[in-house]
Amino acid sequence: MQIPIVSVQAQPRDAASWTALARRLEAAGYDALLVADHPGTAASPFVALAAAAAVTERLGVGSYVSHAGVREPLLLASDVATLDLVSGGRARLALGAGHTPAEWDMLGGTRPDVAGRVRRFRAVAEACRALLSGATVTLDGPEARAREARLTGPRPVQHRVPFTFGGGNTALLRWAGEHADVVGLSGLGRTLSDGHTHEARWNGEDIDQQVSLIEQGAAARAAAPAREALIQVAEITDDAEAAAHRIAARFGCAAADVLASPYVWVGTVQEIAASTAEHRRRWGITRYVVREAHLDAADRVRAHLAHATR
Repeated sequence: MQIPIVSVQAQPRDAASWTALARRLEAAGYDALLVADHPGTAASPFVALAAAAAVTERLGVGSYVSHAGVREPLLLASDVATLDLVSGGRARLALGAGHTPAEWDMLGGTRPDVAGRVRRFRAVAEACRALLSGATVTLDGPEARAREARLTGPRPVQHRVPFTFGGGNTALLRWAGEHADVVGLSGLGRTLSDGHTHEARWNGEDIDQQVSLIEQGAAARAAAPAREALIQVAEITDDAEAAAHRIAARFGCAAADVLASPYVWVGTVQEIAASTAEHRRRWGITRYVVREAHLDAADRVRAHLAHATR
């Protein structure tokens, strides 16, 4: 049984617990510490990540994911390059198109329609990656503007900063198949009326379709991007069926989808470990992101997998 790569998404509460978390993750062999990017309601990801990098030596650090709808390419590239410098080459670039109307409202804008968000994402992603590679970038809108922008300093330590796309848009999944190193799937569908929560898209056929789009985009590449799932719920229990029905009622989906979904870890440690093998077989998912609230469950699953592979 192969051990998946696991990273942790978290938010700082205070300096002591934040640095302790970073040290704990590094000591336990987690891949990265990641911070969400929601201006106004969450920590500034790159400030928090720089603090975590200062007390670790190997742990990857990155946003998960930066908001292409409100982040300017040069400023984002500068943040990533600076984080790469102070971490000694451990930064990642991760981008999504954004979905929360309040984040545009607070910055004096209006959330574009889906097509507009897709165009903006591509402009920002391509410009930011070009800047990190040393190119000079000019953009003449309307999605984004830049005039002979360049990142002369600081330059990233890494020759190529790893790039993750996070999202589920059809056009962007194809684009990510062509360009990304990692595609992060979250199981989130349409944004609901509160502007924050989403429909759950945990049906296996939906995931089949998303993976097919990634592979279509990657057709001309030697290998498709790695696939990663964001764990929305983790519950270690001896009664997976009962837990699945409770979770399904909460998220408005079928219990069978909960049990098969790569976005939920539910059951005994052995059952969850077995499910990761099925996710790998069916969808090529080799990576997971868990939130700090689920860290103890992740510790137990990883320990079981490590023991099983000895």
